[in-house]
Amino acid sequence: MKPRILEVRTKILKKNDEIARAMRARFGVSGVYVVNVVSSPGAGKTGLLTRVMTELSRDMTVVAVVGDLATEHDAARLAESGCEARQISTGTLCHLEADMVEKAIEGWSLDGIDVLFIENVGNLVCPQGFDLGEDLRLLLFPVTEGEDKPLKYPTLINTCDAVAISKMDLAVAVGFDLETAKANTEKARPGVAVFETSARTGAGVDELAAFLRERVAAKRAEPVDAVAP
Repeated sequence: MKPRILEVRTKILKKNDEIARAMRARFGVSGVYVVNVVSSPGAGKTGLLTRVMTELSRDMTVVAVVGDLATEHDAARLAESGCEARQISTGTLCHLEADMVEKAIEGWSLDGIDVLFIENVGNLVCPQGFDLGEDLRLLLFPVTEGEDKPLKYPTLINTCDAVAISKMDLAVAVGFDLETAKANTEKARPGVAVFETSARTGAGVDELAAFLRERVAAKRAEPVDAVAP
């Protein structure tokens, strides 16, 4: 049965990539900067995103879609930033796929959006192979999961453009070695930008928001050579 499984997976990924490419073209024409946020469950994605979205929304239009197997709790939490957020319920699926995002953003005027955050389902394996049309993939790993997390999940970190070490307010309590964590991150993904963050205290939020502002500005400065499908 192995060849059959591989064949089905190949077809799924091909369809996903086609939709993702079309969405990326639309985002490019409209000037929307898209961030796909990935992590294990409970890494603090929603809390940190709420903080970052609040900061960015001071002078930008920011929206979000968030994936979970069930409930709309995270969308409600993200909406506390004052930004619009929509929930994607995946049922039993452990990751988001491009068509889910495409359906979730229906009705939004992309021309009026500066930043779209996609909060992926908490999983460090499944999301790595699914392009969602993003400009940047941000990986969170919390201090509570140890310094070797980047080395244990190389396939996901190798697809990431930035890393946020989350829950830094708990670092001392759990005996987290920051320098070792940074060294492991550099080993797994040389040159990747690393941010030390805490949703509880707000540490690192300004730095991460400033980094994203720079990326948004850089995208706006690029010539648009794509045509919306």
